[in-house]
Amino acid sequence: MRSDNVTKGAERAPNRSLFYALGYTKEELDRPLIGVVCSQNEIVPGHMNLDQIAQAVKAGVRMAGGTPIEFPAIAVCDGIAMGHVGMKYSLVTRELIADSTEAMAMAHQFDGLVMIPNCDKNVPGLLMAAARLNIPAIFVSGGPMMAGTMTDGRRTCLSHMFEAVGAYKAGRLDQAGLEEYENNACPTCGSCSGMYTANSMNCLTEAIGMALRGNGTIPAVQSARLRLAKRAGMQVMELVRRDIRPRDIMTKAAFHNAETVDMALGCSTNSMLHLPAIAHECGIALSLAHANEISQKTPNLCHLAPAGDTYMEDLERAGGVYAVMKELTKKGLLDTSVSTCTGKSLAENLEGVKNLDPEIIRPIENPYSPYGGIAVLQGNLAPDGCVVKQAAVAEEMMVHTGPARVFDSEDDAIAAIYAGKIVSGDVVVIRYEGPKGGPGMREMLNPTSAIAGMGLDREVALITDGRFSGATRGASIGHVSPEAALGGPIALVEEGDRIAIDIPACKISLLVDEEILQARRAAWVCPEPRIKSGYLARYAKQVTSAARGAVLE
Repeated sequence: MRSDNVTKGAERAPNRSLFYALGYTKEELDRPLIGVVCSQNEIVPGHMNLDQIAQAVKAGVRMAGGTPIEFPAIAVCDGIAMGHVGMKYSLVTRELIADSTEAMAMAHQFDGLVMIPNCDKNVPGLLMAAARLNIPAIFVSGGPMMAGTMTDGRRTCLSHMFEAVGAYKAGRLDQAGLEEYENNACPTCGSCSGMYTANSMNCLTEAIGMALRGNGTIPAVQSARLRLAKRAGMQVMELVRRDIRPRDIMTKAAFHNAETVDMALGCSTNSMLHLPAIAHECGIALSLAHANEISQKTPNLCHLAPAGDTYMEDLERAGGVYAVMKELTKKGLLDTSVSTCTGKSLAENLEGVKNLDPEIIRPIENPYSPYGGIAVLQGNLAPDGCVVKQAAVAEEMMVHTGPARVFDSEDDAIAAIYAGKIVSGDVVVIRYEGPKGGPGMREMLNPTSAIAGMGLDREVALITDGRFSGATRGASIGHVSPEAALGGPIALVEEGDRIAIDIPACKISLLVDEEILQARRAAWVCPEPRIKSGYLARYAKQVTSAARGAVLE
């Protein structure tokens, strides 16, 4: 066993003495040592319950003959970090999580790992670590939050809460109405209740084969979540016994499956950052262009919030991710021969699975649309691509041309939106918010929610080299690459320039003559970095394009 490096032989007597200082017995050290990577903290609602998940995991490990040893991973609450400098520190934690988990696992020579994440960067960060370490590993998340309920019986969620701020600023909602959303949008622990980034990534962890059925959908408050955690603790011991490793599971075919499920579910656009980054750790290249190929042949089967009025608890009741995958197999859209953390193939896992609610998971013969939930647009404004959650775009905004309203930061844009300076037909451009220019590639949930809350989401588009929350809806186009800080064409846009968006054709164009753009390019000077010290300054020097998943070099 790997752990023999720290527990066996006379030369490891000093190591054993330190284990004994921790209270471990000789019998425990003779068993496989399983690292339990727990992201519990007291600042993220999706992580406040992870201590209970960890206890259940450890019980499962012990039942199966292993010795569980818990250590932490950090996590940021994107909702609390939203709208201020804190959001610059969200995406960057993905690499911190991967790096610190690698360091702990290598330093202590665990035989296997159980990863307990839940929220936006925590899930991909730990998947990156699992791929990099390539020792037997399994994932079990903390589970999604229940949807909220307003006093009139309407169900609600965090995306409604953010949009309520825009409605309040526009005078469409009073203070009492705002407070009603505030008190009801987030009623329990768990990752926020729609198909936002956290739930997207937890569902895709099932789809890629690294988590047991229900990982993405069993609500955080249900006891079934604790039973799932116990089963994960037991199953990691089987993975150790059979030496089944993450890269045996996360193959090119598995990533193809995950992208296909992504399109069917209508996941967050952030998946287009995270899947390439995880694949990169597996030595696999995922291109944005490939995502369009998958989208064009994958029907969109689910409209969970913010695209619709259903929530994660509804998806679980309908059969969960496995039921979505079962629908996709009817047209041969998944490779079911791939291995999974169950020790069985995907085909074996899907035996007997049924779609229990065709209103929540549309049958593949009757999809919401014949194409997937995400589209990658290209053109002279984004030569390397940009991303939109087309499943959450109103029909009248699928094709749109309008004048650019240009802002060099999210803060300037949100001030203009709140001041009523954005009008019907505008194309809001927010730049210098990319991975390098931000630095940190902030999510733009505040401006997109303000636009939606003011009733302009069917009339105004927003384009940025930053990114969006999974809670964003409307014609919100992010990840514009190359970003402005690298001299990408978005840096050359001027107030009033016409921008043409054609989502069905996957095109985005800046309607300015090339000669004029060349003159602007010759005069362009990169602004001074906004942050010149600390982790963000180091991150800015190492981070690559969003088109590559914003991985570090």
